Amino acid sequence: MSTAAAVLLIAFAVCLFSGVPIVFSLGLAAIAGLWAADFDLIVLAQRTISGTQVFTLLAIPGFVLAGDLMMHGGLSRRLVRLCQVLVQHVTGGLGMVTVLSATFFAAISGSAPATTAAIGGIMVPEMERHGWSRRFAAALSTAAGPIGQMIPPSIPMVIWGVVAEQSITKLFLAGIVPGILIAIGLMTVCWFAARAQGIPKATRRATARELLVALNDGKWALAAPLVILGGIYGGIFTPTEASAIGVAYAFVVGMFIYRELKVRDLPAILLQSMRTTTIVCSIIAVASAFGWLVAIEQLPTVIAEAILSVSSNPIVILMMINVLLLFIGAIMDNVAAMIILGGVLTSIGTSLGLDPIHLGAIVVINFAIGMATPPFGYSLFVGAAISRLSVEEVSKALWPMLLVKILVLALITYVPWVVLALPRLLG
Repeated sequence: MSTAAAVLLIAFAVCLFSGVPIVFSLGLAAIAGLWAADFDLIVLAQRTISGTQVFTLLAIPGFVLAGDLMMHGGLSRRLVRLCQVLVQHVTGGLGMVTVLSATFFAAISGSAPATTAAIGGIMVPEMERHGWSRRFAAALSTAAGPIGQMIPPSIPMVIWGVVAEQSITKLFLAGIVPGILIAIGLMTVCWFAARAQGIPKATRRATARELLVALNDGKWALAAPLVILGGIYGGIFTPTEASAIGVAYAFVVGMFIYRELKVRDLPAILLQSMRTTTIVCSIIAVASAFGWLVAIEQLPTVIAEAILSVSSNPIVILMMINVLLLFIGAIMDNVAAMIILGGVLTSIGTSLGLDPIHLGAIVVINFAIGMATPPFGYSLFVGAAISRLSVEEVSKALWPMLLVKILVLALITYVPWVVLALPRLLG
């Protein structure tokens, strides 16, 4: 390893573990690395700007704004009501409503923190009112939120598609089955938890009339993913164009059909979306400069060779990759991690003969799990905030749900067709 590479990594580690925000940690480490490598510091500005000059990244502000408009326009509340009608009679039904609602909303927002905030804000008080512990309800909302990073449209899938130069549409398809499997696993946890906590189930099934009323009220919310994803998979528009269609759809439905979105609300919604987009895109920009220096110093090759030298067994290597990504996802922003580690992971994937779409699904799902993992998962912070509990309290109730996710991760890692079936079927 060169001196510049060592300086780069040490500076980044020192900044990160000193509590410096991730975007500044990346920038300061890049400056130190460029200085040690005797590069002109103007390279930092050049690479930071060029890192954002990718057309596909325009999908990020579009999906963020679409999700915020749908959350404030009444779509999330109607999805919750429809899910409640479907499973209210099942043991643990209200917990299952949280998971199902998050899964449906994931197909609208594409963001883990947004899904946790939208569904958890409704369901945590509702579950507590029906006898569930607030800690379990908050943990469930936290665990269900990252389904938004698996079920398309997924913002991390867009970013990985750019980093690894892979089809975003195929990556979207690769996330559907794992997302559904995790949803089923979380609902199973709800069933056992309801029995353990003595939560009574509803005495009757919803009537056909109640189901029809809920379907009619929520039909526009249900149609949103059909419009967005149907257009992408039908070849009508690209993922970037789909984000703009999603914004238009959310605005029209919230403003003119449900009439819960008011003109006076728009400045605050736009500001919220711009803040989220700014955070994501700032990290992408600075991480691009950091990633460029990593590539110049040939760190991906060095790390890949080190990992491959441990064992020639693909099962062992994939296990090592998963452990590494789970650890990094728990302490670091996943956008920055994907950009920084992109070269390393694609090198290892090529050496193992992994399908690039399979590798992309493994990476994104690892980091999705990291969003709900202590100590620094973003969804964990959101879940703690909406429930007014400490991160430690929510974390204690999270472990059964994290175990379910890790089991699904192992399945998709070692049984590739679980994620590749849909891309190949529709490819």
